[in-house]
Amino acid sequence: MTTSRSKMQQASISEFFEKNKHFLGFDTLNRSIITAVKESVDNSLDACEEARLLPDINIEIHKIKGERDRLLMIGQDNGPGIPPDAITKVFGSLLFGSRFHTIRQTRGQQGIGITGVVMYSQLTTGKHTRVISKVAEEATAVYVEIGLDTKKNKAITRNRRRDHWFDGEGGVIKHGVRVEAEMKAKYQRGKQSVHQYLRMTSIVNPHASISLKVVDEEGGIIDEGNWPRVTEVLPRSVQEIRPHPHGQEIGSFQRFLRDAEARKMTSFLRHNFSGVSMRAAREILELAGVDEARKPNSINAQEAEAMLNAFKEVKLLAPPTDCLSPIEDLLIKKGLSKAIDSKFVSTVTRTPSVSVGNPFQVEVGLIFGTDLPADGPVEVLRFANRVPLMYQQGGCLLTKSIESVDWKKYGLEHPGGRGIPKGPAAILVHLASTNVQFTSEAKEALADNEEVVNEFRLALQEVGRGLRNHKRKSKQREKAKEKFELVNVILPEISVKASAILGREEPDLAPVITNIMNAVFVEETVDWDGSEKVTNCSIKLFNYTARPRQYTILATWPEREGVSIIEENIVGRREAKGLHKWKLDAVSPSENVEITFSIDGLSKGDWGQFDVFFRGAGDIIGAMKLDEKILEEIRREELAAIEEAAAATGDVIDDAMESDVDDSGDLNVVELDDALKGPLGDTLDETTGVEVIDSHDTDDSGTLDRDEIKDAITENTRQSNLLSGEWGDVE
Repeated sequence: MTTSRSKMQQASISEFFEKNKHFLGFDTLNRSIITAVKESVDNSLDACEEARLLPDINIEIHKIKGERDRLLMIGQDNGPGIPPDAITKVFGSLLFGSRFHTIRQTRGQQGIGITGVVMYSQLTTGKHTRVISKVAEEATAVYVEIGLDTKKNKAITRNRRRDHWFDGEGGVIKHGVRVEAEMKAKYQRGKQSVHQYLRMTSIVNPHASISLKVVDEEGGIIDEGNWPRVTEVLPRSVQEIRPHPHGQEIGSFQRFLRDAEARKMTSFLRHNFSGVSMRAAREILELAGVDEARKPNSINAQEAEAMLNAFKEVKLLAPPTDCLSPIEDLLIKKGLSKAIDSKFVSTVTRTPSVSVGNPFQVEVGLIFGTDLPADGPVEVLRFANRVPLMYQQGGCLLTKSIESVDWKKYGLEHPGGRGIPKGPAAILVHLASTNVQFTSEAKEALADNEEVVNEFRLALQEVGRGLRNHKRKSKQREKAKEKFELVNVILPEISVKASAILGREEPDLAPVITNIMNAVFVEETVDWDGSEKVTNCSIKLFNYTARPRQYTILATWPEREGVSIIEENIVGRREAKGLHKWKLDAVSPSENVEITFSIDGLSKGDWGQFDVFFRGAGDIIGAMKLDEKILEEIRREELAAIEEAAAATGDVIDDAMESDVDDSGDLNVVELDDALKGPLGDTLDETTGVEVIDSHDTDDSGTLDRDEIKDAITENTRQSNLLSGEWGDVE
C-alpha cells in the first residue's frame, strides 16, 4: 500500500475536538447547556478562591426568539477578572491554563473547558462569544467578541474596546467576568439539568452564592433558583507540591532526568521529588547500582528502570497534603441541610491518603430527610474536586463504592445487597485529589482505583453506623415517650378520682411512675449563643428506675484546631479524637443530673447535633453503649499516626542536617536555603532561610539547631490530619 505524502497532514488539537465535541460533553442538546454552565461556573469558583473572594455567581439562560433549540448562556461573577493580555488565551486556545503542570487540587486540569464553550458556540451558531472582563487595578473593562481559529488553535477577536461596566442598577462593577455564548442546546428540568447542577454545586461550595434565571422567548421566567452562601469561610488555599516518586512512569522520569539542572543524582532526587530524604536518595541509588556522583542526564534507560524499581523498595516520606482542600464535615452538613430538609445528617472527612504518589481525600455525607421519596433509590450526589458529576453514574467509582456497602445493616432497604439502597435519604460522595482519574475527557465518571474505593467504603460504613444509631435512638425515644405520656396522664387521673372516692390525700406518684417506667433516659440539646458567640450544649440524664445508677457519659464534638470545650459544669476529659467523657456520681431513683458545656471557635449553624454514648450497667434510652473495640481501633490509629509523624520528623531533621557543610551542629541562612530544597521545604510554610530563622530562631543565634528545626516542623501547618470517628456498635 502506498500513501501520498501530500495527503498526510497534522491536525491541530482544536480541529480534533471540533470533530469530536462529544469528548468535551457536547454530545446532546440537553447536555450541551449543562456543560457550558459547568465550565463557566468552575472557572468562576476557581478564580474567586485563588483571589480569596467570596463568589457571587449569576447564571441566565435565554431562549432565542424564532430559533428552535437555540439558547443564550450568560455567566457572570465577581472574581478578580482576567488581565487584558490573557483574555484571548483563556477563551481562544485549547490546552491553555495554569493548572496542567501543577500538582494541587483544582476543578479544571486540562485547560480545555471554557474554550470548548467558545468552540461549540461558533460551531453550532457561527457566532462569537462576548466577553467582558474587569480587573480592580484598571478604570475600565475590556469588551471583546472571541472566536476560535481551529487550524491554528488561536483566538479570533473583533469589536474589542474599553468602557465602564455598570450593573443593572447603575452601579460601577469593580471586578469580574461576564460571558455570553449563544449555542444550539435545549433546556430541560429534572435530575440532569442546569438547575440540579447548580443545586449540587451549592452543596459542596457553601461559601458561594449562586443564582439561576431561565427566560423563554417572550421574556417570561420558566425556571429559577437561588442558593445563598451559608458560610463566609473560604476553602483553604491549596499549595503546589513536587511530584512523588511513587507516581512516576519511565517516560516522565526520563524527561525529568534529561531536563535536570542538578550536578549529581542525590541532589536531583532530593530537589525534584517530594518525600526523598538524603538517606532515601542514597538507598535508592545503591539499590539501582547508580553512583551518586553521576549527572542525571547521563542515566540510561536501564538505570532509570532500576531506579523506578528501587522507589518501591525504599521507605519514602508521604507527600504534603496541603495541596488538597476538602469541604470538611461541618460545612458538608451545612450544605446538605441547606438543600434538603432533614431529620438527620452524618458526615465524615477521612484523613488524607496517597495513591501512586498522588494525595487524595474522601468525604461522605448521609442525610435522612422528610422531603425525599421513601420507596425509591436514595439520591446519589457525586463530586470530584467540588464539581458535580451528572452523567455515567453506573460506571463511576463513587457509585460502586456505595454499592459495595451492605446498607441493610444500617436501616436502609437494600434488596439482594446489590445496587443503590432504597429509602428517604441522600448520599454525598466527594473525592478531593491532585490527579482525579476520569473514565473519559468529559470528566463525568471516575476510573476504578482500589485504594480510593477502600477509603470510601470505610467512610460510608461510618456514616451508616451514624444512621443506624439515629434510627435506633429515635425508635427507643418514641416508644418511651408514648409510655411516659400514657403513665403521666392516666395515673394522675386515677389518683385524683380514687382519692376523692376514698376521702384520702393524693399519694406521691413518683415512686409508682418510676417502677412502671423502669428506664433511664438521656436528652441532649444544642443552642447557639449569639451574644457570647459560643455553642451551648446540655445532656440531661433521668433515672426512672428503682435503684441508683452510675454511668460514664461520653459525647462527640467537633475537635479540630481553633475549637475547644469551655465552661463545663462537671469536669470531663478527652477520651479520643472528637470524644469527650464525664464520670457521674450515682444518680438516685426519680432524680436527674445535667451536664453542660460550651464549645468555642464555631460559627452559627456550624454544629447542631451530637451523639451520646455511655459506659455502665443497663441501657440508656437516647444513648448508645460505647463499643470499646471501635474506640480501641481509633486509639491505635491515633497512636500509629503519632509514631509515624515522629519518625517522619526525624527523617526530615536528619536530611536538613546534611546541609550543615561546616559541621557546626546548626544551620545558617545559606545552609537552610539548601535544606529547604529537600523534605524540609515540603514541611514548612516558609520558603527561604531568612524566613525560617525569623520565625523559629528562639535563641537569637542567627542559626537553627536540631531542636529548633524540630519545633519548626511541629508548629507547621503543611501536614494536617482530619481525624473523625463513630463509636457505635461494631460491624
